[in-house]
Amino acid sequence: MPDSITLNKKYIVAIAGPTASGKTGLAIQLASLYKADIFSADSRQIYKEISIGTAKPSHEEMMLIKHHFIDIFDVSATYAAGQYVADINVALENYFKNHDIAILVGGTGLYIKAFLEGLDELPEVDPEINKMLKQKYQESGITCLQDMLLASDPEYYASADVHNPHRLIRALGVSLTTGQPFSSYLKQQPKKGAHNFEVIGIVLDPEREALYQAINQRVDAMIVSGLEDEAKKMVQFRDLQALQTVGYKEFFDYFDGKLTKDEAISLIKQNSRRYAKRQVTWFKKYGLGKRFVSADFSAISSHINEMLNK
Repeated sequence: MPDSITLNKKYIVAIAGPTASGKTGLAIQLASLYKADIFSADSRQIYKEISIGTAKPSHEEMMLIKHHFIDIFDVSATYAAGQYVADINVALENYFKNHDIAILVGGTGLYIKAFLEGLDELPEVDPEINKMLKQKYQESGITCLQDMLLASDPEYYASADVHNPHRLIRALGVSLTTGQPFSSYLKQQPKKGAHNFEVIGIVLDPEREALYQAINQRVDAMIVSGLEDEAKKMVQFRDLQALQTVGYKEFFDYFDGKLTKDEAISLIKQNSRRYAKRQVTWFKKYGLGKRFVSADFSAISSHINEMLNK
């Protein structure tokens, strides 16, 4: 931590932004500067078996800085935002006994928002409706659920992870049970947690052309690093929630003969860009922090120091 700063509070520097925007590198630089640990807010990096396609920090980076909430579950585990909030609150309570600053970083906006602001109170879903939706998914695939959500709740569809059947079924279940769009419940005042820390929010928001170029380069690097082989090892788990993820689904279709390898790679890039666009929309809507067009360490650390000195 810079010598000129004396803290009398606990702080979380929360770094959000779309895929390939430079969050990981920035987090490691800031963690080194402030002698802090990194707490991941990524719903896929929690799984041990999928590393290349989830763009986990490298082994060297995780040896340099202690990371939390990475490689903690097998892909067969189901892990939701509510459990994440409960777990990270416990982890931070222990962490802050001996530290003043923590770095929170990830692209899963729902995890970040749920942790910082509390969870929305959602009504119980009729079990029969839930059963019906799961059956539709099994019989007709995820496209059927996507079409239903787009027709019934275009607002939520625009920001949701529409490749995640669990979230689609949850949103449709609430809507069909109550007769109200799922998005209407997300507008209610959330239940706040009793946090004993200050939040310094950083949102990376690159220019679209630069972001898309970075995404394409990242996918190329993933291919070189062995994404195809990693996906091949996951074929037996392809129906699990953890594998409803860009980078794996496209290779599964390639293995099934539905796509050529070049088509699969091209589709990974396209779907990654679409996912990034939804992330950008989400972070703009919820305004989780000060926006920066690049992971400019000098500008961002200056802003953080200013906030720490207030």
